[in-house]
Amino acid sequence: MAKITALKQQKKNSQRINVYLDGGFSFGLSRVVAGWLQVGQELNEKKIADLRASDEDEVALQKALRFLSYRTRTEQEVSRKLEKYGYEPAVVTDVIERLKQSHMIDDEEFSKRWVENRVALRPRSHRMMAMELHQKGILEKDIDLALEQAPEDEVLAYQSGKTRLRRYASLDWQNFRKKLSAYLGRKGFAYSAISPVVEQLWEELQASGEPEGNCEEFSSKIK
Repeated sequence: MAKITALKQQKKNSQRINVYLDGGFSFGLSRVVAGWLQVGQELNEKKIADLRASDEDEVALQKALRFLSYRTRTEQEVSRKLEKYGYEPAVVTDVIERLKQSHMIDDEEFSKRWVENRVALRPRSHRMMAMELHQKGILEKDIDLALEQAPEDEVLAYQSGKTRLRRYASLDWQNFRKKLSAYLGRKGFAYSAISPVVEQLWEELQASGEPEGNCEEFSSKIK
């Protein structure tokens, strides 16, 4: 057994406490873990080991919370960050469970918000959104739930294509179709969604006041 002879706040970190056993410094603990300790209290080896393990969990939790403070993250992203810091799997698992219980990480909610953001600001296909979420470690069931709320690919392709109209406004039909089709293809859309959207956007572009020659060229291409 060892007796606690002093508990001192660290000079460089007020959230950590130095624990002195039998007159000498022994180890440091987070203030949360050291909160119940008192001078004169006796600790056996198992208790000391438990305190150190709890401290490691608490430090890992604080690192995870700082990581989450910048933006929301997935379970996999937080796990990989902690693994990068060198924490053992048991510590990572414990921290992840604590974060899930407090709703600090929620992959189902993350997926919904991710899809909502993509639809509103950077439209792309269901396939590409699913791929992005897979890369973040989201489970299939959560991806499916999130995508259920998204518009069909044809709608998303139209929304995405509209953002390119001004850039391609001076092109003739052939180049317009080529460039816009390639752009939508990079967004993950299939030809079945791209083709009608490109034609619809071309028609809208011509109706807005483009030269008649382009309209005639387009008409001849789709007869």
